[in-house]
Amino acid sequence: MPSLIDDVVRRLYEEPPEGFVATRAAAIEEARTAGDREAAKRLAALKKPTVAAWVVNLLARKRPDLIGELVDLSEALRAAQRELHGDQLRELSQQRRQFVSALVAAARKLAVAAGAGAGKLPLGEVEATLTAALADPEIAAQVRTGRLIRSAAYAGFGEVPRPRLRLITGGDEAVESAEATEDLPDEEPAPDRAAHDRAVQDRRRREIERRRRELERDLTAAEAAERRADEQLHRAETAEQDAQNLVDDLEAELAELERRRTEAVADVARRKQARRTAERETAAARRRVGDVQAALDDLSEG
Repeated sequence: MPSLIDDVVRRLYEEPPEGFVATRAAAIEEARTAGDREAAKRLAALKKPTVAAWVVNLLARKRPDLIGELVDLSEALRAAQRELHGDQLRELSQQRRQFVSALVAAARKLAVAAGAGAGKLPLGEVEATLTAALADPEIAAQVRTGRLIRSAAYAGFGEVPRPRLRLITGGDEAVESAEATEDLPDEEPAPDRAAHDRAVQDRRRREIERRRRELERDLTAAEAAERRADEQLHRAETAEQDAQNLVDDLEAELAELERRRTEAVADVARRKQARRTAERETAAARRRVGDVQAALDDLSEG
């Protein structure tokens, strides 16, 4: 049921998150009713976004042109950083700050138009996510899908690096490695200096490797915690939906009972009116009997 899924995905990630669970549950029920278990399974796997993620999704879906510009700028920034073009990098970094601010303003406008309260929008998280997308192509690709479920941050994306510095990434953090070759004299370095430089580089490599292992352990632990949190969220959402379904069933039963009660009250009123009519007719008949009896008595006496 591709058309159903496409339409539901569009609505789920464009509409404010408070309606996510109900919309998804209705779509799952529709897919099950149609006998499409695969579609129901795919819909059930869709995750509810945070408010910040929803705002970014809204921008990606409503203004894909801006997200395309963001991707282009991120590629230019990374190219300038790799090639150590200081002036170009400073100019691009200034463009980055201005462009992110413009994106946040556009996202805020879209969210308000979609019904969100302007004062409650987590624009700091929105800005952090867009900044991270400029630094990390994987995050940029996720932003472009319009299906983020949480905001993102990138610890390794700093300001313009100092000249003659190369950024070596390990996990989420960046370690600066000095490459001062521009300042070296033309002649060969003295043996003691060369040995010292090698020792410094070895220490830095060991430190980078140690930090990389620490970050990998942290990443593994964070991913495990994320999985547990997602499972807990799924259980909570399922329990919430079950409770909502029970409330809906009870409300339907109450509506049916209220309808039957209304009909019964109307029937009682009709029967009461019929009883009163019968009482009046009985009283009239009795008076008639009395009148006739009196007339007979008068004839007998005469």
